[in-house]
Amino acid sequence: MIRRIIRGIITLLFGTAGFYIDYMFIQVADLTRLSEVIGLPIRSFWTYIISFILFAILGFILAPVSMTFFMGLVRWLESKLIRMPTYDLIGGSLGVIGGLLIASLLSASFSNVPFIGPILSIVISVFLGYVGLIIGIKRKDDLLSFFNFIPKLKERSEKDKGKESKGRGRQSSADYKILDTSVIIDGRIADIVKTGFLDGALLVPGFVLEELRHIADSSDVLKRNRGRRGLDILNSISKEAIIKVEIYEGDFEDIAEVDSKLVRLANILDAPILTNDYNLNKVAELQGIKVLNINELANAVKPIVLPGEEMYVQVMKEGKEAGQGVAYLDDGTMVVIDGGRRHIGQHTTVLVTTVLQTAAGRMIFAKPKGILDKSEEYSHEVNVFG
Repeated sequence: MIRRIIRGIITLLFGTAGFYIDYMFIQVADLTRLSEVIGLPIRSFWTYIISFILFAILGFILAPVSMTFFMGLVRWLESKLIRMPTYDLIGGSLGVIGGLLIASLLSASFSNVPFIGPILSIVISVFLGYVGLIIGIKRKDDLLSFFNFIPKLKERSEKDKGKESKGRGRQSSADYKILDTSVIIDGRIADIVKTGFLDGALLVPGFVLEELRHIADSSDVLKRNRGRRGLDILNSISKEAIIKVEIYEGDFEDIAEVDSKLVRLANILDAPILTNDYNLNKVAELQGIKVLNINELANAVKPIVLPGEEMYVQVMKEGKEAGQGVAYLDDGTMVVIDGGRRHIGQHTTVLVTTVLQTAAGRMIFAKPKGILDKSEEYSHEVNVFG
């Protein structure tokens, strides 16, 4: 229904444009002479009607293309305005107002120029408005200094200057990380958020929420559980005060797949995508989009050794418990060796028994390989003879 209304408005606008063009043509052309040349009487009333109808038909045909272009332009403007700091918006608005005021003064000089006068006025208004926008953003500090008599503005401007001087080159706190469906269902993003490693804001597109809802409503039990888990994880993240979670209400109706929509949104916002999806990861990287893959993060922080693996270390000192020896890896990780006291000052091969990862760091527990071998032989003998 809304699309039909918009299409009707575009049709009327095109018809009005045809009416105006015909009016300008009549002002320039001599209809009487033109009638003599053609041999048919030409009345201005019928030219208005014909021009209106022809341009209205053209508008009706071009309406879908116009709507697609207009919605794309609106989304592009929205993405830019969302990421633009408040003071840039204020400075840019003041600059546009100043540019349009100057354009209105100059437009009066072109109003009497036949046919192209109004077109020149529009071109001058657009050009000076854009110039005013750029100058307003670039010189916002100078423009806002005129309003320093307002205490709040003065205080905020001083804070902003302090932040700029301290943090030049840093990312803006308003930077977005776009979440996809897989990373929400995975759940590890909630633990990462609690650690405080992610800054800026998490952006959840509306089409991702819709996909989660469809999964949660699935007739398949496993899918339904995964969808509900994703919604619970998202709810818990949104309640955390550590990071801000925002919903992107826009959609790309010309794209069917959610992954393609995510890539388009990341391109528009120039923001990275948080994902676990291997295929999405590769597609996004091919298009120059930064990807934050939780699986790659897990691989980066996984333990350097696993229980059952062998290590060759130098026992440095005695441990806290009786018979223990302590060794250190190159990165400073402590290796506690049960029964390693007699190897102090020596290099020996140990077998890892336990790896503990805590907030304080990583700790490895091991036993000398010879001791384990003997205990295994003893247990084997007991099983055979006992």
